[in-house]
Amino acid sequence: MSRSIQHRSLYSLTRRALVGLLLFLFVSFCAMSAHAQVAVMADTVYTMAGAPIVDGVVLANGRTIEAVGPVSDIDIPDDYRQIEATVVTPGLIDARSTVGLSGIDNVEADQMQLETSSPMQPELRAIDAYNARDELVNWVRSLGVTTVHTGHGPGATISGQTMVVKTNGRTIDEALVDSTAMLAMTIGPSVSRNFDSPGTRAKAIAMLRQKLIEAQQYREKRAGDNPPTRDLGMEVLVGVLDGDIPALVTAHRARDIMTAIRLKEEFGFELVIDGGAESYLVKDKIKAEDVPVIVHPPMMRTYGAGENAAFTTPGELHEAGIPIAFQSGYEAYVPKTRVALFEAAVAVANGLPREAGLRALTIDAAELLGLSDQIGSIEEGKHADLVLYSGDPFEYTTQVCTVIIDGRVASSECQ
Repeated sequence: MSRSIQHRSLYSLTRRALVGLLLFLFVSFCAMSAHAQVAVMADTVYTMAGAPIVDGVVLANGRTIEAVGPVSDIDIPDDYRQIEATVVTPGLIDARSTVGLSGIDNVEADQMQLETSSPMQPELRAIDAYNARDELVNWVRSLGVTTVHTGHGPGATISGQTMVVKTNGRTIDEALVDSTAMLAMTIGPSVSRNFDSPGTRAKAIAMLRQKLIEAQQYREKRAGDNPPTRDLGMEVLVGVLDGDIPALVTAHRARDIMTAIRLKEEFGFELVIDGGAESYLVKDKIKAEDVPVIVHPPMMRTYGAGENAAFTTPGELHEAGIPIAFQSGYEAYVPKTRVALFEAAVAVANGLPREAGLRALTIDAAELLGLSDQIGSIEEGKHADLVLYSGDPFEYTTQVCTVIIDGRVASSECQ
């Protein structure tokens, strides 16, 4: 090939690359700008920061909420996109899930929620396994979940770190809210089903206590003149001991919940109970220790350690003054997750006050995750995460029509 032909070919490739780059930037800008100013009008707006607003409107300008109030009190700019709904709530928060690690296809290649090479691996990070493009993420979003606390699942004494993400975004960087939310642990028989050791509860707790003692020693050495070589697992456990990373302990049996509380008392960490199928049996102790519960899905299958789960558990815990939040949890079958909104509806039908049910899906879940300054309620300055419904959110025939995340329409189903 002659030099002139080479130059023309190089020029042609460069020009095409430049055009492609400009087109990409233009499309990206349009996508970022699309519907960045939205006015949502509804018969009822549940702000979760006060009484419901009848004939309300929410203005979203960019990623945040600009104003909220009765339609009669707020001027809607002419250039704002207007969307109508019967009911509007804050974006729903799924307080415990494995979505994005356990994929929708239910094949080995997309099941990253539990590493079975060792029963204790605190160094594992959910951020390194999360698939933002998995269809399961889109599915839970279509049902109103805008924020999910997800990560390594139950079944190991220490299974790994969890994180908080929005259910939009094509990459983890776009979706990420908190890269290290909690450290997932399990107390109960599911551990022995996945590992040869520990085979009993006593052995599992002995191993866990020993690990925490080693973390105490690691912390002391790290503060000395001759600090040890970095240990990723120890660093995370030190964060737990220092109160920076809560321990998320999956425990269903009353005795396992009490064991988790004893560990909390011994080592002084912040404890969150996950599941708690028999939590109603020890609710006085849970209340006394100020431990929140991410309550089991009321419609979970009642077998094994969860055989005594009940529809009435959320209502009983709420009545006792225990903070609760709802979860989709982890399921071994397709579609791999439950629907947090449906689970809350069942709890409301079985003794949980309606407002408490909405709070457990929104602001109470945000407070449990330490994110109530950003999400969980419809207030000026907070993230513009909204769910628009065709009717009562707790009525099964109601549709989730539109989901708005960070001020942009993420999904729209109703016609």
